[in-house]
Amino acid sequence: MDSVVIRLHDGRVSSTIPVTRALPRTLTYAERESGPLVLDLYRPAGDVVVPVVIWLHGGGWFTGDRTLAPDLWTYFADRGIAMAAIEYRLSGTAVFPAQLHDVRAAIRFLRAHSDDLGLDGSHIGLWGASAGGHLAALAGLTGHLAELADEGLDGASPAPVVQAVAESYGPVDLLGDMVAPGAPLPGADPRNSPEARLLGGLATERPVVATSASPHRLVTDSAPPFQISHGTADVLVPPDHSALLFDTLVAHSVTANLYLVDDYRHGFLNPPGRLDVAMAQVMDDGRLTTEGSAPATLRSSSEPGSPLRTVFTFDVVGRFFEHHLMRSTTETPFPQKDFA
Repeated sequence: MDSVVIRLHDGRVSSTIPVTRALPRTLTYAERESGPLVLDLYRPAGDVVVPVVIWLHGGGWFTGDRTLAPDLWTYFADRGIAMAAIEYRLSGTAVFPAQLHDVRAAIRFLRAHSDDLGLDGSHIGLWGASAGGHLAALAGLTGHLAELADEGLDGASPAPVVQAVAESYGPVDLLGDMVAPGAPLPGADPRNSPEARLLGGLATERPVVATSASPHRLVTDSAPPFQISHGTADVLVPPDHSALLFDTLVAHSVTANLYLVDDYRHGFLNPPGRLDVAMAQVMDDGRLTTEGSAPATLRSSSEPGSPLRTVFTFDVVGRFFEHHLMRSTTETPFPQKDFA
């Protein structure tokens, strides 16, 4: 049987987990008026307690599902990191901040049931692309807040803090007064844009909501470490969005890395043949999977001088989460429970 080696921050081997791929375990993590919200949990085999990263799919907040994801086995579960690919309410079902509330509910669920699922509830990360990157950033930046407006909690729920966020080509300014908006969908009027669908109206009509949905405006000194990646040829969400978020994080002394991937367009984390939106001519779905490695410029909070030339790969994302989430693993059995 193949196995995966788990390493600690200092490079020492902590344990070896046998790799047995089964179907992901589907769990209901929240109930809404529109129906249950579910996640697919991919975890390494065996009785080892592992960290977990929540995957948030793209699709302009109005389309897509939890299967719109890269190979969560190969790049993460096989290296000892559990992955939870979640559904969240799309904008046709509920407007913002419903989507953020859903992500926060998923964090709370995984932490509350971590013992039953063999997860390290104190080491949770977020990873998202496009609309999912936007939500990952928002959830990471609001994790220190125990409750948001209209979240509808009972007052006893802990703050959904996460330990690391990786977000790719997500918009960070929905007001549009800091960075230019991306190319509109073909034939779409502004009121039918993905942003307007999310906000329930134009940003100029709903400036308070648009502000609360703009990640760069929510950065505080308590933000977790961020890894950001963006293609320099992206016209749907211009790379200036990611540059703005990175600069804001650095201004607040938050650990952050920004990978600007040479000549890549939108959607490059997607599997081949899976599009965020129906604009194939501006998408790069499957490209990183096919090419494996892409030349990139790295800006880092730890290297404030000139940008560095490097490459961006799925392994870069995996190492980021390994560094911030891995700790000594526990070899004790855990009781796996069923969830309705």
